Amino acid sequence: MSSFFDLSEADAANELMRLAKQIAYHNKRYHAEDAPEISDADYDALVRRNAELEARYPHLIRPDSPSRQVGHEVAASPLAKVTHEVRMMSLDNAFADEDVADFVARVRRFLALPDDTPVAMTAEDKIDGLSCSLRYEQGRLVQAATRGDGQVGEDVTPNVATIADIPQQLAGDVPEVFEIRGEVYMAKADFAALNAAQEARGDKVFANPRNAAAGSLRQKDAAVTAARPLRFLAHGWGAASAVPGETQSAVMAAIAGWGVPVSPLLVRCESVEQMLNHYRSIEHQRADLPYDIDGVVYKVDRLDWQERLGFVAKAPRWGIAHKFPAERAETTLEAIDIQVGRTGKLTPVGRLTPVTVGGVVVANVTLHNRDEIARLGLRVGDRVVLQRAGDVIPQVVENLTRDVAREAYPFPDHCPECHSEAVAEEGEVDVRCTGGLICPAQRVERLKHFVSRGALDIEGLGEKTIIEFFGLGWLESPADIFRLRQRRGEIVGREGWQDKSVDNLLAAIEAKRTPDAARLLFGLGIRHVGAVTARDLLKRFTTLEALRSVAEAARGGDAEALAELTGIDGIGPAVAEALGDFFHEPHNVAVWEDLLGEVSPPPYVVETKDSAVAGKTVVFTGALETMSRDEAKAQAERLGAKAAGSVSAKTDLVVAGPGAGSKLKKAQELGIAVIDEAAWAEIVRAAG
Repeated sequence: MSSFFDLSEADAANELMRLAKQIAYHNKRYHAEDAPEISDADYDALVRRNAELEARYPHLIRPDSPSRQVGHEVAASPLAKVTHEVRMMSLDNAFADEDVADFVARVRRFLALPDDTPVAMTAEDKIDGLSCSLRYEQGRLVQAATRGDGQVGEDVTPNVATIADIPQQLAGDVPEVFEIRGEVYMAKADFAALNAAQEARGDKVFANPRNAAAGSLRQKDAAVTAARPLRFLAHGWGAASAVPGETQSAVMAAIAGWGVPVSPLLVRCESVEQMLNHYRSIEHQRADLPYDIDGVVYKVDRLDWQERLGFVAKAPRWGIAHKFPAERAETTLEAIDIQVGRTGKLTPVGRLTPVTVGGVVVANVTLHNRDEIARLGLRVGDRVVLQRAGDVIPQVVENLTRDVAREAYPFPDHCPECHSEAVAEEGEVDVRCTGGLICPAQRVERLKHFVSRGALDIEGLGEKTIIEFFGLGWLESPADIFRLRQRRGEIVGREGWQDKSVDNLLAAIEAKRTPDAARLLFGLGIRHVGAVTARDLLKRFTTLEALRSVAEAARGGDAEALAELTGIDGIGPAVAEALGDFFHEPHNVAVWEDLLGEVSPPPYVVETKDSAVAGKTVVFTGALETMSRDEAKAQAERLGAKAAGSVSAKTDLVVAGPGAGSKLKKAQELGIAVIDEAAWAEIVRAAG
């Protein structure tokens, strides 16, 4: 990144444009989609760079500058909209002790205070949650809303009614109107329990407590929120008919007295030294706190001074967030193990001397791929710096001993499980085992995939059972699943297996003797053939036998067969090649024929219903909250519609969920009808 002095105005303008787009994208991923892609530290670095450029070139500040934006747009959200009576602002950030001292000095200068006049501040931990405003009238909760873009948020009133920390009626003498603002969050222990339960059900696991809290609160169905262990801590207020105090600390004490939780770490400081001491104290306690925090917030205590200080752009002059640095720790790389996944991908995993990072003991870390090991110069025995990206995912960010004389790590060129050749395809960084279904690692993973919810969905045949039966030599290929009935006597009496449980499992297996052909094809785990692709292929060829015939002909050089495959919307050369390669391997053909000797999938015919969208092209965009993208496309197909992946002049309807971006914008530009998920659900219901 260039220094300011190396930049021309044109270069600075271009960089500001790029930064605006980058930050807007990451804002959407974090706030609207609850799926951040970069760490808080990396995001803050982008924001700092933008602020520095704008300070140097104020005449280049853009209308869409991140410095003018708060939160995220909520136009595409299926939740009702709430206009905030008092805007919900964000805070500027401090990253060093000097920044905090500068903040206090700016306050003193703005208020024209003598140097010896104390400037008292409140200091409290900054919870990493979802901002929420609670409007009370006559002490009764009448509305709850997310921050949204600061001016318009989402109505989550029914949802917060399920959060025990949030009283429906305030205790004591309260103003006629008072909006309490704070953070909805999920405690660390509750988050771990929720993820364990999600994983056990085969449902989506959340990346971190903040994402879990946001996803749980922003639900159309309050019952989903009620099932999630959400908490709340107040940190301020918005609209108020009267304010019960003359200082920040006094009002927060009043809010606590009304029965709303506030941070137990909220204190009043008389000096910069006290503020920084409290920051260090909180930082020291961070790992042991029951909830995630990412800094400390300072606010001018006197409310009359807050009023005089006012606001700039998107933030108050009277408050600042002192962010923690990304948590790092040093440890030793003790070993590099290679894991083989369902698709044959060889993933290197670093085994570490256990070390605590951000309150979590980390003993293993993914090293991603061969190129990443080479980039870091990693060898067994190296001292490495570990960081939790976004304070969640551990990653190696530095090799402290790369200059120490030691042989380079030899990334394997053969699979450690089956010893088949391992290669990286042209243009790819991932190294994959070529053994396919003869590779034990792939077989177990493929068996797990075969019975998974999106494939044959065999109830009772979970990961533990597959591993157990595979270890006994009972499951080598998918067809063996349908021969388990011959082993009933051997299964009964094993630990955890009684007559009833065995019979239930065998009944579930027998119920899949005539499986959906598209699900069966998807379940085989052929590379590039996902659930949607499998359906598209079978819609065209109807039977698995016909698909195989065309795939083999295409691989043999039949141009017409290749054109027939690639002429299907969404099917490209990569899919055609993957199918051809699959049927070219004798061991894959043996598995295929063995399986079709046990099951009889009927011809694949998509039954369509008369509906309001029959014959139309539908595009789904944004985050769908009540169904998966695949499920939505399947619904469209059953309604006689075509589900497309991109918006064009041929598109008839766009279904937009939270976080919809470029596709929604293009639809609006083209004048295409746009509905939310709830309206789509109504179309599905109306079709019967």
